Amino acid sequence: MSGLAPDSLTIQRGGGADLDEVMAVMADAFDPRFGEAWTRAQCAGILPLPGVILHVARRRGEALGFSLSRRAMDEAELLLIAVRRQASGQGIGGQLIARFVEDHRAAGAHHLHLEVRDGNPAVSLYTAHDFEIAGRRSRYYRGTDGELFDALTMVRMI
Repeated sequence: MSGLAPDSLTIQRGGGADLDEVMAVMADAFDPRFGEAWTRAQCAGILPLPGVILHVARRRGEALGFSLSRRAMDEAELLLIAVRRQASGQGIGGQLIARFVEDHRAAGAHHLHLEVRDGNPAVSLYTAHDFEIAGRRSRYYRGTDGELFDALTMVRMI
């Protein structure tokens, strides 16, 4: 007996075998008009690199979210985070961020950073987890229609 309620959310490290689920979550969560999603090849290419961590959040075996991050020396970057629309607002994104922070702190990171499209609702999630806006990259994301969107760079010291 595991002690977990049947409806409990689990967050576990993932790998290449989880890419189908990761891509499905990303397709559901990211609006393609903003050009923020990664391709399968990009995800597969980064997974084997040192310091890269994929976490997959599941409930009843269904992948509801994921985060992809990497660490080099004492810095870690949250590369991607996504939660299926049907599971939005259930705290899954916050749990994935907390796991990102915990794992990289344990590995020796002191400086965390990420970038996010200006106007993305996730900005409030990041600020709720003590990330602060440190800068702006003008016209960083290119949408499917060619429209350009600024990116905010955010940091947190741990």
